[in-house]
Amino acid sequence: MQRIGCALHVSSSKNIILKAENLPRIGDKVVDEHLKPIGIIFDIFGPTSSPYVAVKPDIADPHRLVDHVLYAIPSPKHKMEKKR
Repeated sequence: MQRIGCALHVSSSKNIILKAENLPRIGDKVVDEHLKPIGIIFDIFGPTSSPYVAVKPDIADPHRLVDHVLYAIPSPKHKMEKKR
């Protein structure tokens, strides 16, 4: 589990926008400080020196998470196996 950053606001398309402290991968699961599932990483955008993260929430009221720290649970890495 890694800290993503603090939620800044909810976009017009209902995505939670965060200022990234640590860069997650698209598709990683997102949880709050109590390990309750929030959604998944939908997009990473902005300048590479200080990127932003968009989270597609699975919860009814994403506005309650503004000013809260969110965390990413990395999805399992898929290893490519050589076919013989």
